Amino acid sequence: MVKICCIGAGYVGGPTMAMIALKCPNIQVVVVDISKPRIAAWNSDELPIYEPGLDEVVKACREKNLFFSTDVEKHVAEADIVFVSVNTPTKTRGLGAGKAADLTYWESAARMIADVSKSDKIVVEKSTVPVKTAEAIEKILTHNNKGINFQILSNPEFLAEGTAIEDLAKPDRVLIGGRETPGGQKAVEALKAVYAHWVPEDRILTTNLWSAELSKLAANAFLAQRISSINAMSALCESTGADVSEVAYAVGKDSRIGPKFLNASVGFGGSCFQKDILNLVYICECNGLTEVAHYWKQVVQINDYQKTRFVKRVVSSMFNTVSGKKIAILGFAFKKDTGDTRETPAIDVCHGLLGDKALLSIYDPQVTEDQIKRDLAMNKFDWDHPLHLQPQSPTAFKQVSVVWDAYEATKDAHGVCIITEWDEFKKLDYQRIYDNMQKPAFIFDGRNVLNVEALRKIGFVVYSIGKPLDPWVKDLQVSI
Repeated sequence: MVKICCIGAGYVGGPTMAMIALKCPNIQVVVVDISKPRIAAWNSDELPIYEPGLDEVVKACREKNLFFSTDVEKHVAEADIVFVSVNTPTKTRGLGAGKAADLTYWESAARMIADVSKSDKIVVEKSTVPVKTAEAIEKILTHNNKGINFQILSNPEFLAEGTAIEDLAKPDRVLIGGRETPGGQKAVEALKAVYAHWVPEDRILTTNLWSAELSKLAANAFLAQRISSINAMSALCESTGADVSEVAYAVGKDSRIGPKFLNASVGFGGSCFQKDILNLVYICECNGLTEVAHYWKQVVQINDYQKTRFVKRVVSSMFNTVSGKKIAILGFAFKKDTGDTRETPAIDVCHGLLGDKALLSIYDPQVTEDQIKRDLAMNKFDWDHPLHLQPQSPTAFKQVSVVWDAYEATKDAHGVCIITEWDEFKKLDYQRIYDNMQKPAFIFDGRNVLNVEALRKIGFVVYSIGKPLDPWVKDLQVSI
């Protein structure tokens, strides 16, 4: 029986290994992590991450051929294939701070693999890593002096949160990069055989190591670039009276462009887009490609601009001050159908409003109060470090309350901000919300999910990103 071990029981490692176990009953899969609470959660009825369909997959395989354990060294030593899915946070200090990836956790995983291995292994990069990481990992592993043969493969994940199980079951492509040596190619074939249990062969792409590593960064950069492009257009639409949804629809009808990732919003979030682009910027700078670095950096800067622009719209619409005013924040996760808050635009929007002394009432159907308060207390990039290195639940936010439903959040509020496009926000009783709010009642739709005309009929002053401005908002324009 082939034995697979995955180091790291997070958003990538957990679901990916669960799907491999489901589709390959003849393979033993063990997910290991040093975090006891996280492993305990994977072994319980309350999984540590929310992902539609994940519960069913885990429960179908757990204790049969899928196991979760804190005994890291034992299972790494026994495995034929070791996936490494540890955090690669952006460095916060030293060379490349704010851009380069911090490979501390990767390096310690590689050293541990070298220390405990007694047999040949295939080591698979599953985390998003900077180009040439494989080379560094290879050096650590091949200097173990035990005569053990390690082959390094790059197998980047292309999961979208909220649809991860579907993405794993029916991927667009599986990408495997390996050395162009007989040993490297044999390792590629071994990993290919795992995925071939359920993925059609023409969707399993094989490349050299560097192409696989760079393809992941490039894919995320291209997707983020589309969002920044439509968000840049949304600012122009507001200034000219155009409707960004109509523009996006017309542009998306061009078969060369297509309709996906053209929804204007308060900005992109998630654990990968910003991090991967900053990583790309750093790699370009290191290779002397200044113009290329500037080009990709602008994608992140437009995203930051969009969040700032949204906050300025809120403040300027409400008589240029939100001091002491209750603002309801509906949605804190970075997108619907996930509890993930990493790099969510909500953090920057909340910080912007708190800076003007607003009183925030936050509701999200999947994010806990503990998580929201921790996110608001954290420094940038700290979210990507293990939990025990993050600040513990702070109580410093007297201006923030986290509540159990949207009606409680909006009661007596001066304004409502929609930050996450949860389906339930489209179905709320907005007449009831209006009746219970301070007047004039403002709604700022950061996701363009609400019916603007219907809201205006009720009596709301509405701002929707990239849509023709409400006369009220237009009259109160500030420099944006």
